[in-house]
Amino acid sequence: MSNLVNQVCEACRAGAPTVSPEQLQKFKPQIPDWELIEIDNIKRLQRHFSFRDFREALDFSNRVGELAESEQHHPAILVEWGSVTVTWWTHKIRGLHVNDFILAAKTDTLAG
Repeated sequence: MSNLVNQVCEACRAGAPTVSPEQLQKFKPQIPDWELIEIDNIKRLQRHFSFRDFREALDFSNRVGELAESEQHHPAILVEWGSVTVTWWTHKIRGLHVNDFILAAKTDTLAG
């Protein structure tokens, strides 16, 4: 099984396929702490991270932002006191792409 954290995002175009059920079964075990959610009929990956205070939460969210910029794939990030919620999905295809799983795995490495 290919390790998601060692992959890089590929440019995604409108009309690209969303992940298949088989891909989902392959990728999900590599990011077990991420929830598969649906908002406005769009599947997304979401995870809550806990921190000791706002400064740690903000520092983490900035690292996620740097990762997003380097991969040219951007999540929704909610920063609160002691907590960050990160949500990945691919806007162009209104669903989940392999890129979302790659970035979820890389986000986990940022959390330590």
